[in-house]
Amino acid sequence: MLQEMFDKIDADADLTKDEISYLLTLEKEDELEQLYQRADQVRKRYVGEEVHLRGLIELSNYCRKNCLYCGIRRDNRAIPRYRMDVEEVLETVALAEGLGYRTVVLQSGEDLHYTADILVSMVRQVKQQSDVAVTLSIGERPRHVYEKLFEAGADRYLMRFETSNPDLYKRLHPDSRYEERMAILTWLKEMGYQVGSGVMVGVPGQTFDDLAQDILTFKEMDLDMVGVGPYICHEATPLAGSPNGTVEMTLKVVALTRIVTRDTNIPATTALATLRPLDGREKALQVGANVVMPNVTPVKYRALYELYPDKICIGDAAEQCQGCITGRIMSIGRPISQDYGHSFKRNTAK
Repeated sequence: MLQEMFDKIDADADLTKDEISYLLTLEKEDELEQLYQRADQVRKRYVGEEVHLRGLIELSNYCRKNCLYCGIRRDNRAIPRYRMDVEEVLETVALAEGLGYRTVVLQSGEDLHYTADILVSMVRQVKQQSDVAVTLSIGERPRHVYEKLFEAGADRYLMRFETSNPDLYKRLHPDSRYEERMAILTWLKEMGYQVGSGVMVGVPGQTFDDLAQDILTFKEMDLDMVGVGPYICHEATPLAGSPNGTVEMTLKVVALTRIVTRDTNIPATTALATLRPLDGREKALQVGANVVMPNVTPVKYRALYELYPDKICIGDAAEQCQGCITGRIMSIGRPISQDYGHSFKRNTAK
């Protein structure tokens, strides 16, 4: 049975949900190695050897939402809040560009201090001063705001749906609607954005079947980027005391996401490296990932953007992060891309 599934992967045939669920249960080292080798071969065939770097800038830890798993949720009164002004953002983008990053990711909690006008002005100024692709990850906004931001020059939008199980989504997101989140992702594709989404692995209540459906949903949505990271419990949330997701299950989901989606950009996440600092990101790059997102947020803000605890690199300057991640990528024999790292699915460069 397992060999038949491996034969399907080798033949570039589509896996069923039951087959994906079964492969997620693999635990024997030799079987996992066979799965990982196949994922790596699919990665080589569809997206090549280069690793694409995205400079991550965490604009603000204010958030109007109360997601059960998140350390910057609205009701967490224990963390000091911050937000960067436009000038700080522009300075940080210039730093990222100087370090060689051809993409910046402007990410924040759902902070409505940044009005449509402020965001449009920010994106325009970034595109005027720097030769970079711009990814936005700022949550749910009205459709016309996304349209204005695209017109201003934003290239990509990242918004994770975290789980494709509507009931689990509702439990985790008391003030969000699953249908609305999925509708927004559809709008973004229609507008011309390169669209990224993703899920947590190991969040309380999740099943193998849920993860298998997540992976199929990535394919059905034809996403340009898929982020897969482990759930890491934050004690200042309603999920305090729950176990973290595991590195091994996360690697299996990364591998199967590569096998099923084929040409999607897949990052080796910081959360994975937090659970496995020695080689978490390197291992993800060896089982299907092809993107890394080094942090260029000013160090004075890093520890405050605490989606989960014990995040790596919060005390490292952007230059240190750049040198570290470059060395890690080169240590596994992978070259670093010098281009924007646009989607392999379509030519949407602006």
